[in-house]
Amino acid sequence: MSTLTQGTLSSSSSIGNVKNKPDHLLVLVHGIMASPSDWNYFEAELKRRLGRNFLIYASSSNTFTKTFSGIDGAGKRLADEVLQVVQQTESLKRISFLAHSLGGLFARYAIAVLYNNSDSLSSSIPNDPRSSSKKGVVAGLEPISFITLATPHLGVRGKKQLPFLLGVPFLEKLAPPIAPIVVGRTGSQLFLTDGKPDKPPLLLRMASASEKEKFISALGAFRSRVLYANVAYDHMVGWRTSSIRRENELIKPPRRSLVGYKHVVDVEYCPPVSSAGPHFPPEAAQAKEAAQKSPTTHNTVDYHEIMEEEMIRGLQQLGWIKVDVSFHSSFWPFFAHNNIHVKNEWLYNAGAGVVAHVADTLKQQEPSSVAPVASL
Repeated sequence: MSTLTQGTLSSSSSIGNVKNKPDHLLVLVHGIMASPSDWNYFEAELKRRLGRNFLIYASSSNTFTKTFSGIDGAGKRLADEVLQVVQQTESLKRISFLAHSLGGLFARYAIAVLYNNSDSLSSSIPNDPRSSSKKGVVAGLEPISFITLATPHLGVRGKKQLPFLLGVPFLEKLAPPIAPIVVGRTGSQLFLTDGKPDKPPLLLRMASASEKEKFISALGAFRSRVLYANVAYDHMVGWRTSSIRRENELIKPPRRSLVGYKHVVDVEYCPPVSSAGPHFPPEAAQAKEAAQKSPTTHNTVDYHEIMEEEMIRGLQQLGWIKVDVSFHSSFWPFFAHNNIHVKNEWLYNAGAGVVAHVADTLKQQEPSSVAPVASL
């Protein structure tokens, strides 16, 4: 294993051997108040299962309290870190991201910073043979897989989006104004109260396509987009927000695990849904202002319902694979948020089947792959 200024960089082959140099960079992004060590088990398993083509990098530019400085700030730091890795490893041709919890939002922001569409490649990355994707490149590399585990893609505002509040309206009303005090700028962004009343919150912008901000274009450039979501027992991130579904789209999942992947209970293939994209209508601005200045159960619900629908419409313009995970039969099901990425091998090893499923999902995108997991 070799070490960069930030993060850990590892490959299952010798970097010094020209023939065996990896060409696929896999970036691991941890969540809130966390560090690269959260990936120790996952990284070791990926290294064992994926073979010599992968260079696995566990990001460390947003450790612990740095995650409080805002999704945009963390995303920019992550983008700089990824560029450093790419510049130091000339053999790279492809790139994938695997992110847990809040790290999924950092990664979504970072790929927009790193994205170049095919029309601008000649000027931005001249004579770079790695820039071959017709949908654009990320950090000058072909984007392959974008995978998130228990990520709050729709924020944490609204009924049961932050499960430890127990769906109690009074607690859900108190959370938004307190969040920025506890977790800084990131808190207001997760609760959709960031920015001026007449401006869309960051998470809505990240679900939108525009000439200036390439959030949807960057996501769309990836060959595969996969969401892993805990259907229950996740005290931090609700099923709806982590799977980008409406309330009426949450169908009771099977209780039996898929063969070979314990606690992975269902896989849904969701094709793109055409729409005009999300909007920030005048009534949303009014609801946001009310939610910021004088929050009540009524006006915060109104505002979130508008925002959630707009974010879903924006993100569903792309196709997704949605993988439902249920730890109902595990010894400690309430550890679901940490089980899903095996934060610690001894406490949270119930997620080993999820790790295996992720590895096979990644491996299937390799040119010579015969892995059984399908892709969109």
